[in-house]
Amino acid sequence: MDTTRRDRGVTLIELLVGLSIFALLMVMAAPGLSDWLANARLRTTAEALSASLQAAKGEAVARNTRVRFQLTSTLGDDCALNTSGPHWVVNLDPEADAAAVAGRCDAALSDTVAPRLMSRHHAREGGALTAIEATASTLVFNGLGRITPVPAGDVVFDVRPPDDSECVANGGTRSCLRVIVSPVGQIRTCSPSVAAPHPGAC
Repeated sequence: MDTTRRDRGVTLIELLVGLSIFALLMVMAAPGLSDWLANARLRTTAEALSASLQAAKGEAVARNTRVRFQLTSTLGDDCALNTSGPHWVVNLDPEADAAAVAGRCDAALSDTVAPRLMSRHHAREGGALTAIEATASTLVFNGLGRITPVPAGDVVFDVRPPDDSECVANGGTRSCLRVIVSPVGQIRTCSPSVAAPHPGAC
């Protein structure tokens, strides 16, 4: 037995083979990874939206006053109500003035100085490729935690990619989500692609 031979490191050929296998695995995993990242962005936005709605409802009950949630076009001094977001603000609304926050989304947060902004958020906190489509741009919670005036049905916020054909329900690969607020103020997140009786179904 030759005791003078020393163990050597990885040869260049072995290194190239290893890198080739790693690259092949990455190429095979890329579509799944892309879907996973897109779904994570959608989930983050839906959770942020739901949390803001819950916070608005909670503040209305705690203060026994009206609190308004609004989707807006921007967060600057040119903001306007918009059912497509992509931003939202929450403000105290004792005067029931729907236009009080328009053009003032960049105002300092204060519960005493008009427009009494309590919080503001970018809908794309989950990523730039996330969109919101809602059946109403404004929700007002009263001191009982209910929507006022009472809508004819649920207020729906769809959280999806800009192209909704990418949603699983429309034949795509993205797990789009929906946040639903009932007329009595119940807030839940569900998946349009899941069928009843699954608890996550819409």
